[in-house]
Amino acid sequence: MKEALRKATAGALLLAAPGCFGPALAQERRNWFEDPFFRVSQGMPDCPVPLGPLLTREEQRAQAHYRIERGTSCWLAGKCRDSNAYRYDKELAPQVEAALRAVPGMERSSLWVTIQRRWVFLEGCAETAAQIGRFEQAARQVPEVEAVVPALSVGDAAPRYPLRDEPARGR
Repeated sequence: MKEALRKATAGALLLAAPGCFGPALAQERRNWFEDPFFRVSQGMPDCPVPLGPLLTREEQRAQAHYRIERGTSCWLAGKCRDSNAYRYDKELAPQVEAALRAVPGMERSSLWVTIQRRWVFLEGCAETAAQIGRFEQAARQVPEVEAVVPALSVGDAAPRYPLRDEPARGR
């Protein structure tokens, strides 16, 4: 009897807890899925920091089903050796970082990388469009990378990616 009461009380507290913390907690952004997100270079100090994989709890919930489908579709199509494409990401991160650091002139850019389901998202600022092409090519040459999505600005042009203080857009 006491055990059943304890479980019922704990369950009621868990159900009530989200309402106790108000909208501030609901808007907290976290890397819920632990996607690799890292800075490769910081040669352009005025380059805005991208939002990266930070999501609110609501955004995380909305993306959860989509991520399950995207993660397994690669394996079902025979394009992945693993049943979840997101499992590659942590092992790809150091390889992608090394490939990008080897690009001549890297130190004169500000570059952040997010990796999700073997897709490499490049965000930040580059000196020239040609430099962006070199970054994209370097990341594409890493084995197991399926796609590279460059969203880099040239010079001081407006960012082509969501910023830390803007709402997230789905990837």
